[in-house]
Amino acid sequence: MSHPDPYGGAEPRGWDRPAPALPWPETDLEPGPWQRPGPGTRPHPADAGAYARPETYARPVADPYPGTTRRHDAAPPYDEPRAAGRDRRDEPAPGGRGAWGGDRPDDEYPTAQIPPVRDEPVRDETAPEPPAGRRARGRRRASAERPPTAVPGASRAGRNLPAAIGVGVALGAAIVVPLFFFLPAFLAVLAAAVAIGIGEMARAVRRSGAHPPLVPLVAGGVLTVGLAWFAGPDALCLGLLVTVLGTMIWRLGDGPGNYQRDLTAATLIAVYVPFLAGFAALLAAAPDDGHLRVLVTLVAVVLSDTGGYAAGVAFGKHPMAPTISPKKSWEGFAGSVTAAAAGSAVLLWLLFDVAPWWGALFGMAISCAAVLGDLAESMIKRDLGVKDMSNLLPGHGGLMDRLDSILFAVPTAYLLLAVFVPVVG
Repeated sequence: MSHPDPYGGAEPRGWDRPAPALPWPETDLEPGPWQRPGPGTRPHPADAGAYARPETYARPVADPYPGTTRRHDAAPPYDEPRAAGRDRRDEPAPGGRGAWGGDRPDDEYPTAQIPPVRDEPVRDETAPEPPAGRRARGRRRASAERPPTAVPGASRAGRNLPAAIGVGVALGAAIVVPLFFFLPAFLAVLAAAVAIGIGEMARAVRRSGAHPPLVPLVAGGVLTVGLAWFAGPDALCLGLLVTVLGTMIWRLGDGPGNYQRDLTAATLIAVYVPFLAGFAALLAAAPDDGHLRVLVTLVAVVLSDTGGYAAGVAFGKHPMAPTISPKKSWEGFAGSVTAAAAGSAVLLWLLFDVAPWWGALFGMAISCAAVLGDLAESMIKRDLGVKDMSNLLPGHGGLMDRLDSILFAVPTAYLLLAVFVPVVG
């Protein structure tokens, strides 16, 4: 049984079927070269008239590369027979000279015009000649008469020593000059140092995610130093309490998120910077000899730092606290204690008529406190992942990098001098 023809019917099939009528006229359409059917293709009856018109393809196509020979036009037919055992590389290249292997003209290979890579730079002939007596810009070659330029290495202390000395002298002058010529100006210098130190500490602890309020800390720190200057030790403790309470109230405006962490950081800053710096105000506020008390404390700290640096560079072999401060050594610590003790023994004997052994004990205590203060800030910086508190002072880092030793030394000096040199009046 034969199957019925699914296309059976009276309607024509394939190309015999008339094209459906379009809802729009084709007056603007003209078949292009790509629409012409190839050989063996039967056009649609509706387009037969268009392909039959010779004017449709009367316009020649312009050559996009005039004057050149296109390789696909000159390529030989690949289906032509070749002799047995004959390699195609031995055949002459069409449109060129020699074999396919590489006797073509340069215009067939654009990469042949690229200069080869050499070890030495190619000199541009069109560049102007350098003036006589001057070497062209670039890296000069070393020779026996002209050794290579030596790159200055870092010192064993890890800082720029000339810059550190210059900045240290400038800071010392900023403290000593008002201390001896206009004492109230020393209070202004101290308040400014406290404000800058609080700002550096607050910026550093933000790396751990804590955000202590800066405004109440700065205002409370300046107030703490001023109360210590005018009202004594009891007012210093009152200023610390006001600062901590002020930060608690101010922080309430930011919501409960991370409140405990921010308040802990703020309390640390309030105790570490303005409260300890307030003892410097207590030393300077002592009647008659306040400026001398501050002077002997600063000299002991400077001698401790200088002696530790010299001994550490010359003899330092045994690290003191490698996980906290790798550059500190026990030999440097011994140098710090020795220099501070010797200098303080002479200075307290000359200025306050104190026995030299008491002066040496004062210097040793100040040196130990200064080293502990330095280690304490180094531990804080290690925990926060910073090298310096800031880059305010060349060769020193931030201001807190210089105040770390002094902040621990001034409370020790205040207590010891209150025993060795009682306050009169």
